[in-house]
Amino acid sequence: MTPLSIEIIHSAEAIPRAAWDRLCPPAQPFLNGDFFAILERHGAAGPQWGWAAHHLVARQDDGAVVGILPLYLKSNVYGDFTGDWSWAGAYRQTGKDYFPRLLTGLPHTPATGPRLLVAAGEEGAAVRAALIAAAQNLTVDHDLSSWHVAFPDNTDLEALRAAGMLISDDVQFHWHDAGVGDFDGYLGTFSSARRRKVRAERKRVAESGLKLEVRHGDEIAAAEWPALHALYAATFEKFDNHAVFTADCFADLAAALGRRMVLFIARDTVSGAPVALSLCFRNDEALYGRYWGTRVAIDSLHFELCFYQGIAYCLREGLTRFEPGAGGEHKIARGFQPTVVHSAHWIADERMRTLIGRHLDMQRDAVAGYRDDAATHLPFRQEN
Repeated sequence: MTPLSIEIIHSAEAIPRAAWDRLCPPAQPFLNGDFFAILERHGAAGPQWGWAAHHLVARQDDGAVVGILPLYLKSNVYGDFTGDWSWAGAYRQTGKDYFPRLLTGLPHTPATGPRLLVAAGEEGAAVRAALIAAAQNLTVDHDLSSWHVAFPDNTDLEALRAAGMLISDDVQFHWHDAGVGDFDGYLGTFSSARRRKVRAERKRVAESGLKLEVRHGDEIAAAEWPALHALYAATFEKFDNHAVFTADCFADLAAALGRRMVLFIARDTVSGAPVALSLCFRNDEALYGRYWGTRVAIDSLHFELCFYQGIAYCLREGLTRFEPGAGGEHKIARGFQPTVVHSAHWIADERMRTLIGRHLDMQRDAVAGYRDDAATHLPFRQEN
């Protein structure tokens, strides 16, 4: 393989579009130049929220881009879901600064998937290793505390582990298609008591008088986004949190991603105005739930839009997995299985690396125990 040069690019938009198109997995809603560039352009992945782009690009000596490592210098933990909130306090106790630190991940998006963009095969593996080494060196050379990779797929995870990075475990709740055919077939796998409960929840929504619809990004006009965005923002305001996406940002994402953005919308049947929504993304295999918002109080509407509509959509579209986002034990009763997900961490200071490694080793058994206990509460029939 020809020698590589690796440079830092401070904007996803500055990386050649042809390189993104060539190296990105097909149909990915997040891991592509559009997603990163739009979030950076609208500030959702910008300095206001603690994100500064430091993407690493690997080039051959002829200038061809053969690898991209999306990378941000982060001044806080907001929107990266790495689960390292307590580590900053440990650093303070030793008189060290934890922030800023480096992050490879999807801004505001705890979805699993590839993180290092390289070609398949041996050459791709060499580029992956070079990008990992470059990020580790960048951490050390700039006297940063750490570099984190949030929710990589198994290929990247094993490469990161081989490069000496610590691995942390967490639990999310994912739905998997077991070949049930349609939603009635899915409910047929539930115990009778759990099945009755789901049907009662769906009936309450059906009798509410709301009209439910499924729309893709390319089916939503730009003029519709302010009303839809207001529903999304209301959820953050309710919990005194910050809505980092703007209506214009959502409109640009919809235009760029098209059918890779999916909205489940409830409308008032008289005015036609949207009163609740669940905003999701998809690729050819999975649906990813991201945002929920409403301005009406209707029993079970959240379950209908965020879970049941998504499962039914997956079954219609042939998607085999539904990741509805981080947290939420209420997902278990709807058939979302506790699933261990991983992140990787390069801790520059050797002593802190040892201490955090011990902490993660102890945490691993607790996470596995929680997953196993949560699985006992799934709604499925027990086979004799």
